Amino acid sequence: MNEIASAFLLVFAGLFPVVNPLGAAPLFLSLTVDCTPQQRARLARLVAFNSFWLLVGSTLFGSLILEFFGISIPVVRVAGGLLVTAMGWKLLSEGAGSGHEPLRDEADARAANDSFYPLTLPLTVGPGAISVALTIGSHHPSDPFGAHAMMLVAAALLGLLAIALAIYGSYRFAVPLVRYLGEAGVNVLVRLSAFILVCIGIQIGWSGLSALFAGLQHPIALP
Repeated sequence: MNEIASAFLLVFAGLFPVVNPLGAAPLFLSLTVDCTPQQRARLARLVAFNSFWLLVGSTLFGSLILEFFGISIPVVRVAGGLLVTAMGWKLLSEGAGSGHEPLRDEADARAANDSFYPLTLPLTVGPGAISVALTIGSHHPSDPFGAHAMMLVAAALLGLLAIALAIYGSYRFAVPLVRYLGEAGVNVLVRLSAFILVCIGIQIGWSGLSALFAGLQHPIALP
């Protein structure tokens, strides 16, 4: 039981600070400022659902997929950092929206399309979270199909489910901020969040570049 509890805590405590749903809630609010409360609540459910399965895939199969395509984790960080920076720059340039409410059907369709990119990837589950999930998933038990290993996998899945619930709660209850801040406050929040998002993207990309440069300076010696 101690190992099962440790597996749950390893997944939850390892991923929660990196995913940081509480810190990402203002960014989610800024990117969904044109949505109605019902559409924003639906997006919160979809993002939590997408995040859960993306983290499951990264934990269980991520290392195998990257190895198959010959992709390293620093490259994932660089690409993800570019995506985050581009998303933040676009939000910083466009501001809080076009000033008109979109048609309901069009907004619903756009919300469904945006629930994965950019709201799930890279805003919620970014390169950092994927890297942590890959690291956690790389520690396979000696008997991967035994009963004990299955219990550890179940505990890890419960940890990922707890992360998804935290994402949903943080995003779902970011809605009252709109009422308290007002239009001017939301506009300030959009600009500030967009700038922070650009900084986060640059930081993620720089960490990937630093790892790549370190690999170039210390190449693996061939026999």
